[in-house]
Amino acid sequence: MGLVLVLQGAYFHRNYSMSALAEVPVLTPVATSWAGKFAGLSRAQVLRLGLGVVALLAVVIIGVVMGRQAEWRVLYANLADKDGGAIVAQLTQMNVPYQHAPGGGAILVPADRVYDTRLRLASLGLPKGSVTGFELMDTNRFGMTQFQERLTFQRGLEGELTRSIQALSSVQSARVHLALPNQNGFFREQQKASASVLLGLHPGRTLDRAQLAGIIHLVASSVPEMSPSAVSVLDDTGKLLSNSPDGTAGAVDAQQLQYVQQLEQQYTRRILDILEPVVGRNNVRAQVTAEVDFSQTESTSESHKPNQSPEVAAIRSQQVSEAGAGAAGATPPSGVPGATTNQPPAQASAPINGASAPVSAGAGNGLAAGAKRESIINYEVDKTTRVVRGATGVVKRLSAAVVVNYQTNPEDKGKPVAKPLSDAQIEKMTALARESIGFSKDRGDSVNLMNAPFAVEKTTVTEVPFWREPDVQDLARSLAWPVGTLLLGALLLMGFVRPAMKSAGQTVAAGVSPAGGQLNALVADDTERALLPPPGKKGEPQPPTMHEMRLTDARQLAKDNPMAVASIVKSWVNGEASA
Repeated sequence: MGLVLVLQGAYFHRNYSMSALAEVPVLTPVATSWAGKFAGLSRAQVLRLGLGVVALLAVVIIGVVMGRQAEWRVLYANLADKDGGAIVAQLTQMNVPYQHAPGGGAILVPADRVYDTRLRLASLGLPKGSVTGFELMDTNRFGMTQFQERLTFQRGLEGELTRSIQALSSVQSARVHLALPNQNGFFREQQKASASVLLGLHPGRTLDRAQLAGIIHLVASSVPEMSPSAVSVLDDTGKLLSNSPDGTAGAVDAQQLQYVQQLEQQYTRRILDILEPVVGRNNVRAQVTAEVDFSQTESTSESHKPNQSPEVAAIRSQQVSEAGAGAAGATPPSGVPGATTNQPPAQASAPINGASAPVSAGAGNGLAAGAKRESIINYEVDKTTRVVRGATGVVKRLSAAVVVNYQTNPEDKGKPVAKPLSDAQIEKMTALARESIGFSKDRGDSVNLMNAPFAVEKTTVTEVPFWREPDVQDLARSLAWPVGTLLLGALLLMGFVRPAMKSAGQTVAAGVSPAGGQLNALVADDTERALLPPPGKKGEPQPPTMHEMRLTDARQLAKDNPMAVASIVKSWVNGEASA
């Protein structure tokens, strides 16, 4: 447009003076290097380009830093306010970045610095709320009294017991209190040690009787002269878990209930295992109720056997009594003196059961006339004593209820149809259920099997939008920083850097200086000139102005006779240069 304007001036105003033509900017070539491009920019364009480059570099640095930022991990959780404040202050001094978890329940640090930070804080004794054991004895200061030493030892022993109890999988927290009496020289007046244990269990965890007995014996064995009955164990709700002072177990009811539940679940599982292969999975439901007797019984019986023969029976005691007739009426001994005459009388053969045979006096029995002999024999009586103690947890009665779903059979068209089971099938399944639980008619067990269709609940599936799915949200969170950084960098590049570089390229392509750029802007601005007629009414065609007519003639001249136009411009430039 600048060339057209020059041609217009040269064609229609040849008689203009050189002073008037000197006001037209001169077309001068510029360098095509980057230095020339930047030199061709205006101050506003240079400032805009610099701000765009700086912002783009800042976005790139932020994206790299955020992309390489470490993952946050829990340093400590469930801290007391005092310990939390001390740890935060120490982290600030160590220049360790930290964050608070939502709700303030934990302190987070970068994942690669968790263990190093824990070790450094442990060397400083943080957190102080942690359990300390016999390491308290390492800090004995000079001048400690005997009471202080005994108290420090007791605190260390309590800490060691607390650590041991917290090592159990079901125990979340524990506190141990020991009552150690002072030792004196009088053994009879010596007091016994006692202990109290407070347990905090993990949610959903319980302690069985064996675990509870283990904790009690652990504490009792760690303290001299302490009996297990002197250890009291409580949970965090204040319920006594150990034996009460009167000797009754406080956790017996819970243990009995747990045993009954396990027994019922075992019988139920047996029924399901035997019927599911027949009717299919999820087509049978069973429930077993067990009546268990936990009473402890003890019976003693004594039985006597009938009298036995003398050869077998054992003699308890024997008494023999003899009496003679006197000197006057005594019968003198008769017979030939010797071994045969001096033989003792034969033993009486009186039966144990029945009447005894009479004993006649005579020469055969060796008694004189009028003599009397009495013999009393006591035999042992057979007796059997039997003591029977009944076992606890004996099943007194079982009741089982079983529900079987209708059998699904495909029809000719392939559509499944539910049909009830036949009586023979129900009888066979009932027999299987009875055998699986060990049915006993004498015990009063009962098994009831019913065939009924199961109710099918219609579940309405709520379609979650694609952008609300957890996987999509996690992916969006992970790509938020990279994509956001890329978009921001592209925006800065297209909004600041590219327009400035484009302006520099256009200036070099035009081959003009900044002054020539002003001439182009002036000619390209198609505004109304001075002394132009006012615009007519809207919609009416306007006649061409004098400026438009001259501009059209100059364009036509440049097209028809370019050599003449070039000669005119050359002579005009040379004349301006000479001037």
